[in-house]
Amino acid sequence: MSIRLRFAPSPTGYLHVGGARTALFNWLYVRRMGGTFVLRIEDTDVERSSTDMVAGILDSLRWLGLTWDEGPGVGGPYAPYFQTERLDLYRRAVQDLIATGHAYRCYCTPEALKARREVAQAGSGSWNYDRTCRGLSADDWAERDATGQTYAVRFSVPDGHTAFGDLVHGPISFEHDHIEDFVILRSDGYPTYHLSVVVDDVAMQITHVVRGDDHISNTPKQILLYRALNAAVPAFAHVPLILGPDRKRLSKRHGATSVGEYETQGYLPEAMVNFLALLGWSPGDDQELFTRDELVARFSLEGISGGNAVFNPEKLDWFNQQHMARMRPGDILSRLGPELEAAGLAGAVEADREQAERAIELLKPRARKLSDFVAQLQTFLSDTIDRDPAAVAKHLAAADLSAHLAAWRDRLADVTPFDPPTLEAELRALADRRGIKAGTLIHATRVLVTGQAVSPGIFDVLAVVGRDRVLRRFAQDG
Repeated sequence: MSIRLRFAPSPTGYLHVGGARTALFNWLYVRRMGGTFVLRIEDTDVERSSTDMVAGILDSLRWLGLTWDEGPGVGGPYAPYFQTERLDLYRRAVQDLIATGHAYRCYCTPEALKARREVAQAGSGSWNYDRTCRGLSADDWAERDATGQTYAVRFSVPDGHTAFGDLVHGPISFEHDHIEDFVILRSDGYPTYHLSVVVDDVAMQITHVVRGDDHISNTPKQILLYRALNAAVPAFAHVPLILGPDRKRLSKRHGATSVGEYETQGYLPEAMVNFLALLGWSPGDDQELFTRDELVARFSLEGISGGNAVFNPEKLDWFNQQHMARMRPGDILSRLGPELEAAGLAGAVEADREQAERAIELLKPRARKLSDFVAQLQTFLSDTIDRDPAAVAKHLAAADLSAHLAAWRDRLADVTPFDPPTLEAELRALADRRGIKAGTLIHATRVLVTGQAVSPGIFDVLAVVGRDRVLRRFAQDG
């Protein structure tokens, strides 16, 4: 049977970069092995789940290019793919577990459990459920039901231990003495995570479970459930957690954590995928830059490290710059459509797309994000610009400068061809004739034409801005 992997986010928040990395590892392995990638929405936490969060998760996965073979919007042979639409399946599984002696009703109230836990913790410092209800008979259940008592359902953990071979960490074993009889069905009739995930994995024939290290402690409980349901146990691979630069678990204090925020900030999905892939996985050599297809061809579970990965924003910026540098200017402009419209530049781009593409090429080395292009395109496509007062004060305030600039403007009106080598030669020759430093004219020209004290090479800028617009900038007040 071909492999089947799933990504099963809970829509209690938007797609976190840690979840995106887990989804990516699943997707890469499936695509490498020719299997099936299943997207399942674990929305049984009805109070915290929302349709907006579901939409956000799906949008982020699509933006990253992590298409799914079965799941929301696609369908599949094991639909539905929302857990709230599969409740009957979980309840039937609970009845089967009770019938086979693997589960039992627990009538202990939350208040009683809390009181017993506090007493135990005051003494030994730890407490597992004391199995008060494990020996109740069907008649005992009937008596309690008759008085209106509610109950949860607990799994009956046997003596012994559970061992499994983790595809990342190797052999792992848990003694059952440390696992309490855990709840699988709450008193409100909703399944707990352990039950629903196992029932769904069995029903959807999941062969491999690739998820974060924080789920390792859940694995023995779930293996017990697989076995109690007479189902095959999937292979497990637990991947390292993502930490912030301070080596603490990645959170809002480290900056943006949701994938959607990075999209809004102007990162390329290709760069984000490349960056996330190398958080905890290595291709076995020094190669860092990968296309999505190259990652599929190289990815293996064996390449996943057992150590935690550090999310370095500066490294993400570097990946983004590298991927933008490899893009054609026209492709970058296509990605900027809404931003250009919002900035009022869409018409100028359409009027002279060739000039816009030349500007993009010139700006590439300085751009870290797509959003950087929009702000700097104003320099090349607008008839007027705003000038930085500090730059004006520093480079345009000399009393005798206006005469030199007037002479330079006259040369700009006639010089042919209007290209970087010719423009540079003309400026330096003019500076020599007038007995001033070339840098004086260069800095003044930069401020007049771009409004800033820093820009790409000024002669390249002049050539791309074009003669007519350059002359208008020279004549612009302010």
